[in-house]
Amino acid sequence: MTSESVQPMSGPSRRTVVAAVGAAGLTVALTACGSEDTASDSSTEQGAAGGGATNDGAGSSGGAGGTALAKTADIPEGSGKIFKDEKVVVSQPAAGDYKAFSTICTHQKCPMVDLKDDIISCACHGSQFSVLDGSVKKGPAVQPLEAKQISVNGDSITLA
Repeated sequence: MTSESVQPMSGPSRRTVVAAVGAAGLTVALTACGSEDTASDSSTEQGAAGGGATNDGAGSSGGAGGTALAKTADIPEGSGKIFKDEKVVVSQPAAGDYKAFSTICTHQKCPMVDLKDDIISCACHGSQFSVLDGSVKKGPAVQPLEAKQISVNGDSITLA
């Protein structure tokens, strides 16, 4: 027979466990709100080059090629109009020049629906973009809005 003494093994204290869980939660929260953008595919780079409106008269009228969005008269010059269901904003930087951009923020992919003058704002983290060229006006976003292809046929604007 051995005379080993049996001592209970002690685990981490409740305070240690709570502190570890809190630290893990803080790490997750900080990571989710980080400002590093990983979207650098050609579609977001295309957004910096400008939107894609064609005005060649051969554009789609909404039946075969895309979704009819609006009449040209519905888009104010120097501003734009949001189409929430299509997740797109159409703008008219100059008379007769139409561009379209995604309304999904390039920072953390939040949908944007707040448009004032020529600035569309993200309610999630405060990024602001120009609807005229898709550029970032205020961070934390660093990538421009993704350009969307539209066609203008007469007075009809269609999402390609």
